Formats: sequence, structure tokens, C-alpha cells
Amino acid sequence: MTDYLYEQAGNAVGFRRGRFIYDMHGNAVGQIKGTHVHRLSGSYVGELEGDMVLNKHLGKFGNIGNPGNPGNAGNPGNPGNRGNRGYSGYPDVFHKLLDK
Repeated sequence: MTDYLYEQAGNAVGFRRGRFIYDMHGNAVGQIKGTHVHRLSGSYVGELEGDMVLNKHLGKFGNIGNPGNPGNAGNPGNPGNRGNRGYSGYPDVFHKLLDK
């Protein structure tokens, strides 16, 4: 089963399989440790809440290291727009996983 991740506007921007996060093309871009989301390189980005990656201003959780690239997970298909969930008070930071 694919767990999609969304931006605030409701568009699917990625998905999660196990402890890894992928973009919509199946490229590994991040990893999850508990609720903490880190880039694949290990640096902290934000928190996984529901189906979004948010900057909850909790501080720095350091670098958990690079686990290696799990490979391409393939294109899961697009589930469509789920609708805007409104602003939770925390900015969406999924795009930081895509920054090089």
C-alpha cells in the first residue's frame, strides 16, 4: 500500500514506503525516524503529521546519516487532489526534501 504525502493545497507531492520517502517519480528523497523527517543525506527537515511534512519549529534533530539509496520505487500513479485542508499554523516543507 502506498501512503501519499500532500502539500497544503492538497496535491500529492510524494509517498512513503517503510522508512523512506519518495517523490512522485519514485526517487528516494528522504527518510523517517519516528515522526522526524530527514533528507536522504540525513539532515533534519521537519515533522510528519498526518500526510504532510511540516516545520513545527521543534528545534534541530541533527543528522542521522545516509542509509544509502534504496533505489527507485517506481511511479505510484497520482491519487488526485484531496482538497485544501486549511493552514494548520505550520508551513509545509516537503519541498526541502527536493532541494539539492
